[in-house]
Amino acid sequence: MIKYTEDHEWIQIDGDIATVGITQHAQDALGDVVFVELPEVGATLAQKDGAGVVESVKAAADVYMPVDGEITEINQALVDDPSLANSDPLGAGWFFKVKLAKPEQVDALMDEAAYGQFAG
Repeated sequence: MIKYTEDHEWIQIDGDIATVGITQHAQDALGDVVFVELPEVGATLAQKDGAGVVESVKAAADVYMPVDGEITEINQALVDDPSLANSDPLGAGWFFKVKLAKPEQVDALMDEAAYGQFAG
């Protein structure tokens, strides 16, 4: 199951672990991504907390936590090659994985149809 936030992050749920990245719309708006800063593994963050930064040739944008949880893994391949956020934002360009503290928060996020209308 994939859900989306108003801040243009996607979150894919697999049990109590979720993978987070930026959406196709976000990477389109940013342009060529040149730098990614990710959270520390083991950090516990609340929903809407800043969890990273993505910088492009056009702008820098914060990446926000879509849910409360603990960072369990970061995508080192993305740090080494930030262009993965452009070439495969919903696959190899994932940002981090989080252990869900409050799984019910996922229910309030948008599904693909709602996000499509929101992002226009």
